[in-house]
Amino acid sequence: MPGLDFPDRDFLRLIEGHGLTGSWTWDFTRNEQVWSPGLYRLLGFEPGSVRADFGVFLGLVHPEDRPVIEANSVVMREGVFHDHTVRVIRPDGSLRMLANRGTAYFTPEGRPRAVAGVVLDVTDAERMAGLHREEQRRKRALFEQAQTWMHASPYSASLRIASRELLTLTGLTQQEFHDDWTRILVPEERARTHDYVLSRVEAGQPFVVENHLALAGGERGLFRGVFVPVRGTDGRIETWASLNSRIDRIRPVPIAPVPPGAVRHGLEQAVQGAHLRAARGLLGWSMTDLAEASSLSLSTIRRLEEGNEGPAARSRHAAVEALRRAGIGFVLVAGDAIAVAKVR
Repeated sequence: MPGLDFPDRDFLRLIEGHGLTGSWTWDFTRNEQVWSPGLYRLLGFEPGSVRADFGVFLGLVHPEDRPVIEANSVVMREGVFHDHTVRVIRPDGSLRMLANRGTAYFTPEGRPRAVAGVVLDVTDAERMAGLHREEQRRKRALFEQAQTWMHASPYSASLRIASRELLTLTGLTQQEFHDDWTRILVPEERARTHDYVLSRVEAGQPFVVENHLALAGGERGLFRGVFVPVRGTDGRIETWASLNSRIDRIRPVPIAPVPPGAVRHGLEQAVQGAHLRAARGLLGWSMTDLAEASSLSLSTIRRLEEGNEGPAARSRHAAVEALRRAGIGFVLVAGDAIAVAKVR
């Protein structure tokens, strides 16, 4: 920025101020390392409290991760420093995941003279990635064992996207589904289901369908699909979410609460004032009780029950969540009706 005098040390202090990054240099000619204050703090030390040294860093690395780090002699002799992410056990016993990114510098003769790098604390990112992997494993197991899955995608005449699970079951390609989505159904149910689904999508209302899918092996299977629109803050539909389950192996067919995710979010947007009043009636709550339980104002509850709040209003989700905590379930049943029940 023209005219801005921003010293390097001030910039370093700025980027390290949140405690998630640090930097270092290693001069081979003097075998001397320099750690930034941020790196000291990442490693659990007060700045300058220990001598900056490769061995000190290596001693903090989890024993199982040490093999990924080059030996001291290799770095100095060959200038080899590969990026790596390792677990570090700090002096207070806490464990952090640190990503180390470095680069080597060479003399005109090609001899390594220094390396420098930056260290990023990616503990939270790695934890979230681990949770995501676990969620994906759970979803795969649910599909493989019960042929149940959730999906969210746009839907229009020009854009239809099938889930990987649906394509696996039916043996269709994404292009075949886009060209004619009714091919997932047995022939005798295609025309009727096409007209019904199209009418519900055009109305922008949640709906439930039960159909026989034409499975890849030539068999058929009865599945229930719960479809709900998910609206943006402007009230327009951004995507359609669905919960799909095979039901011909389970009789009687259970009607279970919708699990967290896009389907529940869209279903809550469809909850109307009559549903809220019915839920309050089951609990014996007044509007004041619901306002207190949801941390909303009494006037907001009144607007929700009178239908004067938009479908994407956060207040609607707060009210529904308060009722859910109190033991109320909202379930989309056959057709497009939302049932309200006391589930505990």
